Amino acid sequence: MSSILIILAFVVALGFMIVAIFNRFVRNKNMVKDAWSNIDVALKRRYDLIPNLVETVKGYASHEKETLEKVILARNAAMAVPSGDINKQIEAENTLQKTLRSIFALSEAYPDLKANTNFLQLQDKLNEIEENLEKARRYYNGTVRENNTYGESFPGVLFAGMFNYQHFDYFEAEPESRENVKVDFS
Repeated sequence: MSSILIILAFVVALGFMIVAIFNRFVRNKNMVKDAWSNIDVALKRRYDLIPNLVETVKGYASHEKETLEKVILARNAAMAVPSGDINKQIEAENTLQKTLRSIFALSEAYPDLKANTNFLQLQDKLNEIEENLEKARRYYNGTVRENNTYGESFPGVLFAGMFNYQHFDYFEAEPESRENVKVDFS
């Protein structure tokens, strides 16, 4: 009789352990999705700002049509990525970030644009959005680290396939943006 109780206690303990592991996978995934939603809000604000920025630049740099079209195409591509595909959204955002840099590089060639109050206001809003994005990226990357570490370490790795573990990519800066480039708009 006592051996049956020992086996039963072991099965119950194992069941609790499996439930705890499953719940941790769910919690980690939900934390990553929550962190991404903070980024998503800031990205939507940036998407809304880009057409205004492009229109302002267009008035001063009309023959820079190709650069402006690249920005709009990158914005549209980023907006077209399904909201559930975080890894694809990160890729599209990095492409958009590169094209946005080209617009601000244009302001160096057009002093009137650089002095335009509308352009300066849009630039300030974009800087504010970028600062919010930076904070959200740090939080997101922390939740991704926790999720990925648990899914790739013991005991999580044993149950990862069974519980549909999802690996997420970090939202990192592109190599070009890591270089020390100083841009002064004043």
